[in-house]
Amino acid sequence: MDVNEMISGLESDLKEIAGLLERSERTRVRDALTQEQKKIEKDLALAQKRLQKQQQDKTQSQEKTETSIKGYTVKIHNYGWDQSDKFVKIYITLNGVHTIPAENVETSFTERGFNVLVKDLNGKNHQMTVNNLLFPIITAESSKKIKTDMVLVMCKKKTTKKWDCLTEVEKQAKDKDKPSMDEKADPSDGLMSMLKKIYTDGDDEMKRTINKAWVESQEKKAKPDDFDF
Repeated sequence: MDVNEMISGLESDLKEIAGLLERSERTRVRDALTQEQKKIEKDLALAQKRLQKQQQDKTQSQEKTETSIKGYTVKIHNYGWDQSDKFVKIYITLNGVHTIPAENVETSFTERGFNVLVKDLNGKNHQMTVNNLLFPIITAESSKKIKTDMVLVMCKKKTTKKWDCLTEVEKQAKDKDKPSMDEKADPSDGLMSMLKKIYTDGDDEMKRTINKAWVESQEKKAKPDDFDF
């Protein structure tokens, strides 16, 4: 029974006993009613204390939640990852994370991402959000584990395919830096493109070095071969 309902019922009982006492004339009946009245008053006092404690606990819980929410949130950058045939594992280093309540570490998964929120750790919230995993994952079989100073996020692969990178963005950046491997292209074109990029991105010393090498190369091409008859 709900505490409020219990208190309401006991108060009604007391009111009815008070009415019976007013109409009662026999001493034995009055004594019995008085005894029952004291018992109900005792039960009512206990119920009221119980209700008061529940309200206090609720207030404390709300205050704790509000404190966690009010704490500013920082992005998680310190992590590493590896993989097995079945899982991609993300290791998030957070000193002391094993000392806070487990419910303060929240994780959620989508087919191509995950979110980790660690609340009220050293007065701050810590969050990592990834929305562009390289390949899809199985959300229902993905999970987290809390270890000493670390949160381990385990993303279940949909296939056993090996991941070259954790995210699509990393993959695109990696592919962009690779030299072109077009079989039909002239190898010298690729070399020239690479030299142009190095020249454009390089400092003055690098540019002088490339210019010198180019001049020497051209001079060598123009010089007659000593063994040519």
